[in-house]
Amino acid sequence: MGDCIGMDLKIRASGRIWHDGVDIMLREGNSVGSSITMIVPEEGVMIDPLCSISNKSAQVLMDDLWHAGFRPTEGVGSAGSLAATQKHLEDMREIAFDKLGMKKK
Repeated sequence: MGDCIGMDLKIRASGRIWHDGVDIMLREGNSVGSSITMIVPEEGVMIDPLCSISNKSAQVLMDDLWHAGFRPTEGVGSAGSLAATQKHLEDMREIAFDKLGMKKK
């Protein structure tokens, strides 16, 4: 496994204006990641992950990517967007009942 396992590694993502991509930053304590070396592995050799991060760090990375404008390719959205949609529909129902002079059940 990479040297990152067991460390308090933080991975952050940030989009920039006029940049078609996302900046990825790694930090552990006072150290920051500066480069990655790519290798061509021998055939049939198991490759360890570059590093492992905690669930908390993974959630921060996911939130950063969301704030940078990235969404899952497939799926129905988050609980927050569903709640907002439900509230909007409730508001529309109230407006419709009011305009029709009807009481909501």
